[in-house]
Amino acid sequence: MSQRGTARPDLDYEHLAPTADYVNRVVQVGGKYTLDEPFEVGWGNVVLDVTPRGLATRTFRRPDTSFQVHYGLLDGDVRIESDRGTRALSLRHDSVASFYTAFCDAARDLGVDPPDSPLICEIPGSPATFEEDRAARTWDPDAARLMCGAWNLAAAGLEAWQAPYLGHRPRVGVMWGGFDLSATRWRPQRTTPTPGRPAFQQNAELHAYVSVGFSFGSADAPHPGMYAYIWPQPDGLESRDWGVPGATWNPDAGLVQLPWPTLLQTPDPIHSIVTFGDAVYAAAVDLSGWPADWVCPRVDGWYMSRTPTEQVQRLERERHEEG
Repeated sequence: MSQRGTARPDLDYEHLAPTADYVNRVVQVGGKYTLDEPFEVGWGNVVLDVTPRGLATRTFRRPDTSFQVHYGLLDGDVRIESDRGTRALSLRHDSVASFYTAFCDAARDLGVDPPDSPLICEIPGSPATFEEDRAARTWDPDAARLMCGAWNLAAAGLEAWQAPYLGHRPRVGVMWGGFDLSATRWRPQRTTPTPGRPAFQQNAELHAYVSVGFSFGSADAPHPGMYAYIWPQPDGLESRDWGVPGATWNPDAGLVQLPWPTLLQTPDPIHSIVTFGDAVYAAAVDLSGWPADWVCPRVDGWYMSRTPTEQVQRLERERHEEG
């Protein structure tokens, strides 16, 4: 797994927070269209793709038009692209409310209806709707550049970790509500959702899963880094080895955590993310009875294109026997 083309951005929560808070809100505008898509287990239908220059929705296909929304954080703009044309608007707005108005106007120009819901989701203390969020905002291109670099590094590792899994695995992407980049492995095993949570959170807990992700942190925990957890949470996590020195189990948060500075100190951060994810899945196998044989050998596409089938099958058997 090569690191070529992947930067190692240093992240400071206080520096990133104003821009991250603003981006978290404005990506929800285009992200609302994902709620019109068929529900995918664990809300896999809502994730935003990490692109070389920002975040993008999937392509939405409607009876009268197809379109996509791309947040070009490195370019400071948002592009709504459709089969009828393209409209661009700046990310430099004095408030979320003014951005929302400009977005809806640009969408209408293309024959695209505005999002069905103006509600701001999963951001504590925020106004109820985009129209009500009139707090003054400034755009920081340097913070946006650091965010893009971090997403791309983390996505490279998470995509490599996710690739050999045989079960259901939504696209690696950013959940526009909680604003974390995640890779989730699902297992068709009915669980009991946590009582008292909102419906959308309970509907994300209908089956067992293992999630590995990246977060910029929060005001309560201002520490960027990788995280992971197993649902339902098994006993015995406090005594596990998490593959990468410095990765630890945080019982108060219910998370395995790998701080961003610790990750960057490793010789190959992408490989370290894969190792971290593999250690979490191994814990799910050992403590929750997850199937070890749902993970194939991790090889590149050229290997698979020129290697006889029987050799691939032998490698797979050897890997499972070693596991």
